[in-house]
Order: sequence, then structure tokens, then C-alpha cells
Amino acid sequence: MLKEKIEAVNESISSLCLREGIDRNAVKILAATKTVSAERINLLPSCGITLAGENRVQEYVDKKNFVHGLTWHFIGALQTNKAKHIVGNVELIHSVDRTSLVDEIERLSEQKGIVSDILLEVNVGGEESKSGISPEGLDGLYDYCAGKAHIRVRGLMSVLPVGAPEELYERLYSLYSRKKAGAFDTLSAGMSGDYLTAIKHGANLVRLGSIIFGKRS
Repeated sequence: MLKEKIEAVNESISSLCLREGIDRNAVKILAATKTVSAERINLLPSCGITLAGENRVQEYVDKKNFVHGLTWHFIGALQTNKAKHIVGNVELIHSVDRTSLVDEIERLSEQKGIVSDILLEVNVGGEESKSGISPEGLDGLYDYCAGKAHIRVRGLMSVLPVGAPEELYERLYSLYSRKKAGAFDTLSAGMSGDYLTAIKHGANLVRLGSIIFGKRS
């Protein structure tokens, strides 16, 4: 069942890319594994998915030693005091939205002798219930990160409002394309309900949960 669902998603993405003239190979699928057992997550590589993302630090810690053949990202809101469990253990942190978190990632990365790849989370819809820097604050946060020796900003991430108009996706891509240079190569947007719209408007990393695994309990 998992394989069939992933094949259907891939088919949808391929059809869209063909219609819109998008390079299919440039679009990556990340499996959002919140509440999914390690046993099911371990089936993903045989279905062609090698990226997994957790929303909660404790869930990541509980699962990481039982999952094999996958590259981990952290995609949820990250509390500064829990960053120590994530920095140096995942390939990409999607949800950096404030200077205090930047400072802690920098401190931990320096301590470990590494450079941490991050995405800046933008609250492009201006929703009070969601985390993320405002579009107006993005330049300041980007410049702040640029002054850090152990952080590399790889792009932007956003959780768009349910039913968001396409103009909002265009605005997100506009913010992304203004910075697109060097290592800035990732636009993480689109989930199970809007991944095709996000890809159509420039997202190259989509975070899929329920459309792959079914509804969460």
C-alpha cells in the first residue's frame, strides 16, 4: 500500500513537471514521519524515498537509532534548549526563524567543529498560529546568519495557509529567488494538500505525510 501511494504521488509530480516544463529530477520528496513507526519508515528506501523529516525532537531521538538507509531533516518548530539533540545529527534544519536559535546552532556547531545547513522559515501567510519570520524580517535574519562561521543558509521553508491563493506561493518564490545564489538552493514548501501547487510555483522539496502514510491517528 505504501509503495502504491508513493508511486501515485510520483506520477502526479511527473505529470505536473511535464505540463509546466519543470525538471522532475530537481524536485525531492521528503517523508514527514510524525507518529509513523520506525518499522514503516524503514520501508521508504525500497519505495524510492531517502529523505525523512521529524517535527518533534523527542520523536526524532526515539526513532533515529531504529531507522536505516534514510537521511534525516528536522522540519518542526525547534526550541533553543532542544537544539543540542538536532545540531550535527540531521542533514538540514528547516525551521530557523529567530536570532536566538541561530546563536545556539552556531554555538553548538562550533563546539562540534561542523557547519550546519539550515533553512529560514518564513511565515508568508502572516498567520499568528504559525512560527516563522515575517517576509519583512527575512533580510535581517539572512544577514545575521551570514555573519556566522558555522552556519550555511541553504534556502527557505514555509507552511502556507490551507487554501492559500497561488499569489502567496508566488510571493514565497519571489523571496527565495531574490537570495538564490551560492549554497542557496532549497525551497521547502508544500505538504499533502498543496504539494502540486507548491512545485508549480518553484518549491523543490515537498514534505509529505498523510498522502503517503494515511491519516494520522
